[in-house]
Amino acid sequence: MATTEAPVRAQGYIEVTPFKNEPWADFSKPEIARKMREALEKVHGQLGREYDLVIGGRRIKKNDKTTSINPSKPSEVIGIFQKAGAEDVPAVMDAALTAFESWSRTPVEERAQLLLRLGRIMRERKFELDAWMVYEVGKNWLEADADTSEAIDFAEFYAREALRLAKAEPPVQLPGEKDTLRYIPLGVGAVIPPWNFPLAIMAGMTMASIVCGNTVILKPSHDSPAIAAKFFELLEECGMPEGVVNFCTGGGSTFGNAVVAHPKTRFVSFTGSKEVGLHINKLAAETQPGQIWIKRTVLEMGGKDAILVDADADLDAAVEGVAASAFGFQGQKCSACSRAIVDERIYDKFLERLKARVEKITVGPADQNPNMAAVINEGSMNTTLGYIKKGVEQGGRLITGGERDTAAGDGYFIKPTIIADVKPGDIIEQEEIFAPVLAVIKCKNFDDGLRIVNDTEFGLTGAVYTTSEEKIARAMQEFHVGNLYINRKCTGAMVGAHPFGGFNMSGTDSKAGGPDYMYLFTQAKSIARKIG
Repeated sequence: MATTEAPVRAQGYIEVTPFKNEPWADFSKPEIARKMREALEKVHGQLGREYDLVIGGRRIKKNDKTTSINPSKPSEVIGIFQKAGAEDVPAVMDAALTAFESWSRTPVEERAQLLLRLGRIMRERKFELDAWMVYEVGKNWLEADADTSEAIDFAEFYAREALRLAKAEPPVQLPGEKDTLRYIPLGVGAVIPPWNFPLAIMAGMTMASIVCGNTVILKPSHDSPAIAAKFFELLEECGMPEGVVNFCTGGGSTFGNAVVAHPKTRFVSFTGSKEVGLHINKLAAETQPGQIWIKRTVLEMGGKDAILVDADADLDAAVEGVAASAFGFQGQKCSACSRAIVDERIYDKFLERLKARVEKITVGPADQNPNMAAVINEGSMNTTLGYIKKGVEQGGRLITGGERDTAAGDGYFIKPTIIADVKPGDIIEQEEIFAPVLAVIKCKNFDDGLRIVNDTEFGLTGAVYTTSEEKIARAMQEFHVGNLYINRKCTGAMVGAHPFGGFNMSGTDSKAGGPDYMYLFTQAKSIARKIG
């Protein structure tokens, strides 16, 4: 176990080279596929074990437990976890505050080295991390590998960004002064990640926090605690001092609310639903007795993302982009295309080709590497089927899917679903479903399409397919989202190239994986010293 007496520098130095994105594994190669199958077998042998809370390095068991299960095979237990409650918050806050005293003063070079070691060890154990996601959240092999690759990218990118920020200088040096600008850590932060990118987003939020000198109370999603536990084990292995990250599985309405409300919590980094994000924002805004700062909230809250297909688009490319964006990882991405807005002149032809493409999608248990596996839990499955029913009741035309896929197994499988003739303002055109359901809307022309694109309360991602430079320029100006893509799918943001975050009710436009993300976890201290 890592201790405060085991300094980070003792783990060895890794050279800081120019950043480059981690490549995804090519599972079409027999040797790569063999390694993945071996990792799946190894991880399967580790399923069902019990994990402790870890607070300031202490392992703690609770009477109340929570269980993580395999959505492709609900009878299979991934892990058993302790259920932290509000009564545990004082101890974990004390541990994080104690660790902050030394960690905040640890040179940024040492903190960056911790992340670089994390990146290296995640790269070495990539297929094992992939396998945990296959079993716990139902990612197929490629989706899992893309998740692990992004986590590696975050480790590498944020290490370099922290070093860059440490060299910041004020734009003006006054005569007779030595003027400096330091970006110092905030304090103790609550990191509350989602289950859908259970390694990449969870690790990215955590690593950005700690590389800036903050300490963290990590409360993973109840649907993906095992992956977070494995990441925490890697942190310890890489030499993280006790209390810098505290691993606390627990309920959002009990433990989570108590952490957010605590007067010593300095910031909250959250990714999840709009409803929970707004609740956190409101709770964090209420000043508590003894609180001496305004809590900072970093919120990413989902979307109702659209792809606009113009009459002059490359139709085959548009069909492929919509299918990949709508049904990759069962549509369970905040960036997923849930609305295809199509010019009426090509509407019928587009639907015909899209239906043929989507009906080729395979559905089955994630470890068998289908195109689609199960949605995350039974509640999600039932809610999704309810949305499909509402979509048809409001006049939508079911093109394909629309029901549970019992042939795929006893997991929470839903057939990829297309509902056409959806009207702007319909429930399935407005509300985030987070499942393999695509609403297709007919527009009169490009102007009408842009109007429909912007008619929801969200503004996360979107794409436009057109060959017109004039229309591309208009989309760049008028398509109101944080991440816009031209003639490509609206999912798959790459660290460094596509800083990620949205507008309106999609959150605070945090731009994860971008050059300004570190500012969210620091505060600038200007120092002017008279010389001469």
